[in-house]
Amino acid sequence: MPQHDIVAHPDFFNYNYCNMEVVYEDNHIIIVNKAVGEIVQGDKTGDTPLSETVKQWLKEKYAKPGNVFVGVAHRLDRPVAGLVVFAKTSKALTRLNEMFRNGDVHKTYWAISRGTPQQPEGELTHYITTVERTNKSYAYTSPRPNAKEARLRYRLIGKSDRYNLIEVNLLTGRKHQIRVQLSAIGCPIKGDLKYGDKRSNPNGGISLLARKIEFIHPVSKQPICVEAPLPADEPLWEILTRG
Repeated sequence: MPQHDIVAHPDFFNYNYCNMEVVYEDNHIIIVNKAVGEIVQGDKTGDTPLSETVKQWLKEKYAKPGNVFVGVAHRLDRPVAGLVVFAKTSKALTRLNEMFRNGDVHKTYWAISRGTPQQPEGELTHYITTVERTNKSYAYTSPRPNAKEARLRYRLIGKSDRYNLIEVNLLTGRKHQIRVQLSAIGCPIKGDLKYGDKRSNPNGGISLLARKIEFIHPVSKQPICVEAPLPADEPLWEILTRG
């Protein structure tokens, strides 16, 4: 990424509506810190998605009488917390969609795991298949029919007696990729029962955070770098950053 990024932080952009935390906003995009348990876009549960909450927030903030445009450019799994980018204009949405497809949006995740990677940093390559009926992915070390290549880089950045803090940069975007790849190397994410952890988290989520997002603004062409705060309901995040 170019240097001299425009950096947004919750201390500078922090408005709350319906427990929604906005960490960055301009005329074309809005970036929200998603809470554990929220869905980004409507699904069969019928629960109110974050996209609708963002619409209502914008409608009230700007006293808009008509419909408000909010475009979903990417998603996070329901049990995951962290940064989600929405488009406020169709122009921004079209360009963001292309940027995400082309890998021009750089996402950094933090994960708390019970297992320790054999190497403190490295790159993982697996071949992932997904069973839609069970909404579960499987990682293999060699190619197989209908499997998609999945790659990520990881780095161990914190450690305690029982847990590890792992930073992850995605090189591809596959369903449940971080969860299944870390599990495949013996490092299931804390609270992730689906992928090998043994105990759930009190909040029902998993200890995976979409920590930072970097990209060139789709309209202004300025570099954007936004960082999510650490979850306040799990002190372990802060403890591990000091470990």
